[in-house]
Amino acid sequence: MKKKQVKRVIKIGKFEKLLYAFTIVLLVISPFAIVFSQATLSKINFDVEKAKKQLNTQEKKNESLAMKVNELASLDNIKEVAIEQGLSYNNNNIKSIIDSKE
Repeated sequence: MKKKQVKRVIKIGKFEKLLYAFTIVLLVISPFAIVFSQATLSKINFDVEKAKKQLNTQEKKNESLAMKVNELASLDNIKEVAIEQGLSYNNNNIKSIIDSKE
């Protein structure tokens, strides 16, 4: 007597079908997501470098203007302006305010 071999058919349930579909969709979408995120990161880095350049330019302008203010506020310049305006120059009446932001 021979035993009959029974073929078993494995049925895939709804959850497994959903899981397989999700895995396939994930495998298809992930390369696009990676490329998109890298492009976004590159754009952000470009914007940061642009902002750094603008910051450096503005800092140089601020330093130049601070030097100009110091030059205009020098005692020699005050004396010249006072004489040009017909005022008397008295060094004892001049009070100097020191900037302590350094």
